[in-house]
Amino acid sequence: MRRIPRPLARAPIALFRAGLGALLGDTAVMVEHRGRRSGLPRHVVLEVLVAEPDAVVVVSGYGERAQWFRNVRVDPRVRLWWGRARGVLALAEVLDASAGRELLETYRRLHPWRSRFVARVLDLPALGDPRPLPHDIGETVRLVRISRVTT
Repeated sequence: MRRIPRPLARAPIALFRAGLGALLGDTAVMVEHRGRRSGLPRHVVLEVLVAEPDAVVVVSGYGERAQWFRNVRVDPRVRLWWGRARGVLALAEVLDASAGRELLETYRRLHPWRSRFVARVLDLPALGDPRPLPHDIGETVRLVRISRVTT
């Protein structure tokens, strides 16, 4: 997988912090998670694959190696910036590989242009290919459902 240059990957964080995350539409969210060793807050902006009424499904393009992914596995309590929602308490749930593959197939069908773009950016040719996805793609490209916590 191709790495996105760090300054480019972190640039959208400034938009969300300034309250301008809505400029990215409903395709991106910012997630605040805790470092698994330091306990310090960390931020990441992620691609939204599926928007649900009280949750979003996001993709870890770098699989289980992504720091944010490793952190939410240790502590799934996060805060979510999405649309007008700012700093909403939420819980992250790693989806199993078969559910991930199914959602990726749906995403490709509903958003062919976006899936081809993500495929090029992350060097994941299977995501941009019209043929059925490989059976193990759900293990390579991990999906996480982030659900708002209601009190």
